[in-house]
Amino acid sequence: MGNVNPVNVTTPVLDNESQLVLDVQELLKLAESPLITPDCCIYKVPHNIRKLSEDDYTPKVISIGPFHFGSKRFEYMERYKLRYLERFLKRDATNPIDLKSWVSYIKEMEPRVRKCYANIIELNHDEFVKIILVDAVFIIELFWMCFCRQWTVEEKLFLKPWLTTTLRIDLLLLENQLPFFVLEKIFERAFPPSSQNSEFPSLLQLTFQYFGHYNKTSVAPDGGMEIKHFTDLLRKFHLPPPDILPDRAGKNNKMINLPTATELAGAGVKFKAGSSKCLLDLKFSKKFLEIPCFEVDGNTEVLFRNLLALEQCQYPNETYILDYIGIMDFLVSSAKDVDILVRKGIMVNNWLQGDEAANLFNKLMRNNAPAGFSRSYLRLYEDLNTFYNSPLNKGMSTLKRDYCNTAWKKFASVAAVSVVLLTVVQTIFSIISAV
Repeated sequence: MGNVNPVNVTTPVLDNESQLVLDVQELLKLAESPLITPDCCIYKVPHNIRKLSEDDYTPKVISIGPFHFGSKRFEYMERYKLRYLERFLKRDATNPIDLKSWVSYIKEMEPRVRKCYANIIELNHDEFVKIILVDAVFIIELFWMCFCRQWTVEEKLFLKPWLTTTLRIDLLLLENQLPFFVLEKIFERAFPPSSQNSEFPSLLQLTFQYFGHYNKTSVAPDGGMEIKHFTDLLRKFHLPPPDILPDRAGKNNKMINLPTATELAGAGVKFKAGSSKCLLDLKFSKKFLEIPCFEVDGNTEVLFRNLLALEQCQYPNETYILDYIGIMDFLVSSAKDVDILVRKGIMVNNWLQGDEAANLFNKLMRNNAPAGFSRSYLRLYEDLNTFYNSPLNKGMSTLKRDYCNTAWKKFASVAAVSVVLLTVVQTIFSIISAV
């Protein structure tokens, strides 16, 4: 039997054009999965907004979720999270669930969780599941410890006031979120209703307690409330109840100009601290402009920036927070405007200089595009402009600005009027004497 030569199999060499076609076909596979789905609620802040103040969108001490995972600045907190995971796994002896079961449970939810993130996540399945499990358990344990105040000696030494404050702010940043439904499912599996007494808090109640400082309107933790994540909850804290949310006026209804607080005061507008707890509840009636009291501190800009970013990405046609910032940007443009609001008890400002506070609203408005204002704000805008532009009020404003804005000018004006009156009286007496 003779030798049989093996058949040489060679891969056909493609010309440049054929290879290019194959490359484009591979790229087209990326288009098969949608970039945005109805489940999307967690976003990277758009570049044109983020570039104005990178630090305000970047966590300082802890990374939650996939967007900031892996940064060296969070290495210590990553180790701290594992302490909480260990404690969580040992917490309930009556309902023991081993780590393998938890990993399998998170894996089942992974496809739905991924859909909540609007940006591509460059993590494989195992890495993503690990992040979700560790971060979710850390948040649940943190909230529970804050509620019960059962801190260990190590925690009392570690959790300094500055750290706990910064941690709370980090958990409110838009890019630093987990979907709330994941937290709820893990919490309910770890602490099923059958094992709880009537006083056992829900995760929603724990969440409200942890972020209670920001719940100025005293929103109740209603079991039917839909929360996408903590940034979304913070926005709900600032809005009126859903049944009295103002109607939107439409994209073409925009505000062109509004007098400043100083100009309005000069025309006779009286500023008053409103009794409403809802920050957005501005009212104008019978010369009185009511603005709910608000506090400016070191975190005001950070929180508002993230709320505005959420509205731009998630609620582009319901920009209620942006409406408010837009009105305040018109009213406050100088230290004099700030002084008026502070004197009237509207603004509590212990952190910023007058010019810094005045620039706050202007900075927040940059690169944020309102989609039209609510009807109530448009009425406010029109009423204030009508009042200011009336001949009588505008004349008074001009008189105060040009002649009465300093004590010396007031004195000079009074003196000039007195001289004129004396001259008239003298002339009359002269005429009488001549007769």
